[in-house]
Amino acid sequence: MPRIWICLRLVLPAVWIGLVVGLAFMETPMKFQAPGITTELGLGIGRLVFVALAAAGWGILVVLTLIAQARPRETRGGWLLIGAMWVLMVVESFVVRPALAARSDIVIAGGDPGESWLHYGYIGIELLLLALLVWYIVLGAKRLRIE
Repeated sequence: MPRIWICLRLVLPAVWIGLVVGLAFMETPMKFQAPGITTELGLGIGRLVFVALAAAGWGILVVLTLIAQARPRETRGGWLLIGAMWVLMVVESFVVRPALAARSDIVIAGGDPGESWLHYGYIGIELLLLALLVWYIVLGAKRLRIE
């Protein structure tokens, strides 16, 4: 396998980790502390940021999957990690984020959607995704050392 694919197998998950940490865990809470940012404006910015984060995550996941398919000796552990990432991304993109968007619509319209577990669910999914990405990098680095 060309060395570039092996390098991408390590670099792409690291880029994804940086995006999640930077955007989901740093930018999101900080934007609401900026002077002049209303809740409605912060929610609107957040939607744009999370759509971009999801698009980047899906793109990286597709490329990681293609790289794994191109590797005839991809380990079962590597495939399990990729599969788990797919599951988390599907749940986040098609269950949790649409529900959060519906709640933000209510807030933007001046309503109160009440308490919800959704934010904690989203944070939990992101933390699991980060753990899987780190594990995938470690697995890939071990394989690189062996090859």
